[in-house]
Amino acid sequence: MAAIVLLSGGLDSAVSLALYLETSSIDLALTFDYGQRARAKEIAASRQIAQHYGIPHRVVSLPFLQEQTHSALVNHSHELPLPEYEKLDDVAGEARATAQQVWVPNRNGLFLNIAAVFAENMGEATTLITGFNREEAATFPDNSQEFMTALNRCFNYSTQNEVTVASPTARLDKAEIVREGLRLALPLEKIWSCYASGEQLCGQCESCLRLKRALLLNEAQELVDILFAVR
Repeated sequence: MAAIVLLSGGLDSAVSLALYLETSSIDLALTFDYGQRARAKEIAASRQIAQHYGIPHRVVSLPFLQEQTHSALVNHSHELPLPEYEKLDDVAGEARATAQQVWVPNRNGLFLNIAAVFAENMGEATTLITGFNREEAATFPDNSQEFMTALNRCFNYSTQNEVTVASPTARLDKAEIVREGLRLALPLEKIWSCYASGEQLCGQCESCLRLKRALLLNEAQELVDILFAVR
């Protein structure tokens, strides 16, 4: 069986990759460039992680997606939302509002369907590995177990060589994902889990805050100092 990992360069996809490698091999890592603010950092981080594990890496450009979204994740005329640390779990309020501001139309559905095209050309049953998580599934439904189940049902019709989606992190929250990354000696200093693209992780966007909280819950202060210091 073949495997393709959708690698954003962030925490979840990197840990999913490492978890999957505990029992199987991965043939290809795909990173998507859709005009997101952090694309250069994400591509660089993904390339380093793929090289670390000896996995071929390819970047897929989707300029049309940049044209079709008004998300602050892409559109520089909109400021990135900076939620309060204490309200990260306010899924009915601020956390949901923040998610809506960085929503990209059908992003994960599109990415996985494109990856399925690559999978069809593998010539054998292929698993698409993605970095979903329980914590963000509360506000991003395309991070959920239900979404994977629906996609796998769809791929039964749209692919011919048993393409399936799997996410080793899907049932974990961020703190649990960091714990797994530490256990697996994943080079977490190489990841880029920030919506922005500066010299360092901004430390203020939702992605940064969730990562920082997860690291601190795992008493990984040294990694906090490394990831949120000037590079």
